[in-house]
Parts: sequence; structure tokens; C-alpha cells
Amino acid sequence: MSAILNRRAAAAALTAALLVPLSACGSDAEKKDDAASSASAPAPASPKAVNLTVLAASSLTDVFKTAGEAYQKSHPGTKVTFSFAGSQELAAQVKQGAPADALVTADTKTMDGLKGETNDATVIAKNRLVIAKNRLVIAAGKGNPFKIDELKDLADSKIKVVLAAPEVPVGRYSKQILDAQKIEVKPVSQEANVRAVLSKVELGEADAGLVYKTDSAKSGDKVVTVDIPDDQNAVASYPAATLKQSKNSEAAAAFVAWLSTPEAQKILQDAGFQKA
Repeated sequence: MSAILNRRAAAAALTAALLVPLSACGSDAEKKDDAASSASAPAPASPKAVNLTVLAASSLTDVFKTAGEAYQKSHPGTKVTFSFAGSQELAAQVKQGAPADALVTADTKTMDGLKGETNDATVIAKNRLVIAKNRLVIAAGKGNPFKIDELKDLADSKIKVVLAAPEVPVGRYSKQILDAQKIEVKPVSQEANVRAVLSKVELGEADAGLVYKTDSAKSGDKVVTVDIPDDQNAVASYPAATLKQSKNSEAAAAFVAWLSTPEAQKILQDAGFQKA
């Protein structure tokens, strides 16, 4: 009897010994399969890089550079490139199908006209919003040698006044406030945008010009800023909208929406723009 038990014990031990290597082999095979599976699995997709092109009014040149940097910092992977010009020039670019994603003009008339002329084929109206407001001032030459202190002084024929062209928003605002006060001014030149007007005064090529308050403030002591009373002034509104030809419509809409956030509004107001 003891002999039989011994034989059974030996057989059990032999079976166990044979199973151990098989178990180990199975474990190694599973590890190899897992490793192969991991190697063949695609890596997680990185966020898609987006390059936005924004057409913006000349008077936004300085503040939008700051805003763009802030936006890129809080939206990794998105690069914002601005193209600045007079609003009427930007509208012409949009009509010609310029490869842009968003548009910001210095007046609602230009934006409204663009929509009407294109039968809403270009500007996405539902994304449009006014992001800021501005007012006009008189930019007088350094030291203000002619002692200009109100609008009616610009009618003096001895003073060389430069204005923006009537089709430019700031030129249209200028005509509006001068006509309202029945002041006749014969400009020595009519410029394509507000920055060109300001430059003429800074360089001494003109004695005074009508510009936006935010632009005059950036000139430092190159010009003397003469405020215009509210009841004689005009309010410039800045609408922003995405463009239907944009290839980055979601990212463009996100940028336009961001312009009304507290972060963007602080940047605009710190630069002298008024709350929308």
C-alpha cells in the first residue's frame, strides 16, 4: 500500500514540474503580445495648430498686438496674424475673397454695407458683436503753436488741417461733427486711414487733424490732444465678425467671442477704448 502511495506522489510531483515551464511560457507570450499591441496603437493626437488671419481697422494696431499675444498665451496652438488698414480697404479685401478668418471695422456702416453688398454671403451676422467704442479728438502739432482749443479753430485758413477721406470711418465721423457745428474746413490732404492723418501731424506736415482719442494718446508729446465735448462729438463703434470664407470657422468664432470677455475688454479699455 505504501508503495502505491509513493508512486502516486511521485507522479503528482512530476506533473507539477511539467506545468510550471508551460505557465511561464504562457506568461511570456502574453507579455510579448501586450507589448506588440502597445507598439502598434496610435499615439494620442496632439491639438491641431491653427493660424488665424484677422483684418482689423488701423486704429486697433497697437491694442490688437497686445490682445493677440494674450489670446495666443491662453490658447496654445493658435496663432493670430493681423492685417491692419482703413475699414473701407478691409471691406474691399473681403469682397475680393481675401483669405481671412475675421473682420473688425471702426464703424458699423462699413460692416453693414459689406453684408448688404454680398447678400450675407461673406459676413456671418450671428457672430457679429460690437467689441469697443471710441471718440474723436483734435491732434494739434507739437506744442500746439496755433493754440487750438476747439473745433471752430480748425476753420482758420492759416492752420493746415488734415482729415481722413470721407469713405474712411474717421473721415465720415469728422465730416459729421464739423457739419453739425457748421464749421467749414478745407483740408490740405485727405488720408486713407487714421494713422496716416496722425502721421502728418506728428511729422509737422499738418498743424492739426481729427483722429481717434486712442491714436492721439499713443503719440506722447509728438502731438497735443485737444478733447472735443461729448455734445459735439461722435461715437465710433467697432463691430467684429467671422467670415464665411474662413477655413477655421470654429477658431475664428472663438476669437471673436473672446474679444468681449473681461480679459480682452480690460486690454481694450486700458488702451483708452470705451466699453461696448
